[in-house]
Amino acid sequence: MTNLGLKTSISMNPSLQKSRNPSATLPARLPLRSILLAGAGSALAISSLGVLAAWTHEPLLLGSLGASCVFLFSLPESPFAQPRNVIAGHFLSSLIGLLFLKGCGPQPWALGLALGTAVIVMFATRTVHAPAGSNPVIVFLTQPDWSFLLAPTFLGAVGIVLIALLFHHAVQPGRYPLYWLGRDVSETP
Repeated sequence: MTNLGLKTSISMNPSLQKSRNPSATLPARLPLRSILLAGAGSALAISSLGVLAAWTHEPLLLGSLGASCVFLFSLPESPFAQPRNVIAGHFLSSLIGLLFLKGCGPQPWALGLALGTAVIVMFATRTVHAPAGSNPVIVFLTQPDWSFLLAPTFLGAVGIVLIALLFHHAVQPGRYPLYWLGRDVSETP
């Protein structure tokens, strides 16, 4: 068996074989310039927040912000990378995590409900930002007080969006953001 038996198990399991698409191909690789700029932008954003946090003695870093950088600097055209989604997604998910933590206590079932509710609210408000889905988990693991909503959640999310805005303006003006608040397609001008 290789890879702790995983390869053998998959190749022998008929139900897993049915779910595989033999004609599926990997997505195209980003151009080298885009890959390097994504890495540079991500490093700049997190490093800048880290320096600012050390200087101001405010907690500005949140683990999920690192994942947000993947969208902001690699896929800035994605709906998940737009300012509305990044900021509101992080804020709402942290708020919901705190509400469940404070209201129900640090119970596993409460964490599950908090995460499920955060997903529902992000979809209902059209502020889906996948990295923000980890915020209720972070809240339950760290058990912060209500100030967590301001720092690191809100200030950290705003910080990486502003850094992304400046970065993209410097390397490719007009690329980011596609929209700030957006307009409902059902609205008539």
